[in-house]
Amino acid sequence: MNLHWTRQGHGAPLLLLHGFTGVADDWQIIFDGEDTGFELLIPDLPGHGRSAPLTPFSFRQAAKLILADLDAMGVSKTAAIGMSGGAQVLLHLATQWPDRVGRTVQVSTAPYFPDDARKLMALSGPENQTPETWEMMRRKHPGGDDQIRTLFEISRGFADSFDDVCFTPPLLGQIAEPALIVHGDRDPLYPISMAIALHDAIADANLWILPGEGHCPIFDAERTAFRYRALRFLNSE
Repeated sequence: MNLHWTRQGHGAPLLLLHGFTGVADDWQIIFDGEDTGFELLIPDLPGHGRSAPLTPFSFRQAAKLILADLDAMGVSKTAAIGMSGGAQVLLHLATQWPDRVGRTVQVSTAPYFPDDARKLMALSGPENQTPETWEMMRRKHPGGDDQIRTLFEISRGFADSFDDVCFTPPLLGQIAEPALIVHGDRDPLYPISMAIALHDAIADANLWILPGEGHCPIFDAERTAFRYRALRFLNSE
């Protein structure tokens, strides 16, 4: 196996992909060990949590590692939920290997990095993080400050990356299964226009805009509503 995986529950497979600088355990806030009707397949993305680093990191290569691990687990096709950076990985999976990916839920993502996102990414290096952010990251990443510093440096490098996250409408048109796009209308990284672009390019897409919410708005007040809507969508025929 290329990555560290958590597997829980029983049923059809459901791949859960956390955001950049997050970990697999973040999903426990959403699903809290409840019976979802799926077997949850939850990796730590490369360089995150207990997974080995990927040098150089790319969302495209992370997708290839995940696909290889799914092969090793005997998973020929899976539904999936991706959040932020995890949704970028999911877009690579769903566009390059559409026969391997079922219904998807894509939270707080974009077909490319807009200028406002790049400005924030350029400021996301380790020297610009608050003590509270460092402490939160130390609780998640057992590799300590070296692992965390590397993640922040990768994040800063996204500001100058143009070929990894570059999903054109024809490419997004390769997504074969229905998608639910979830987006906060106050997202500081990706404006609503990014979500609408995904919705317009994917053949069978549904759009859920959360008013007054920012980036990855699924952990607090909207947690219960997201869990209900996502699972209902994934179980639809």
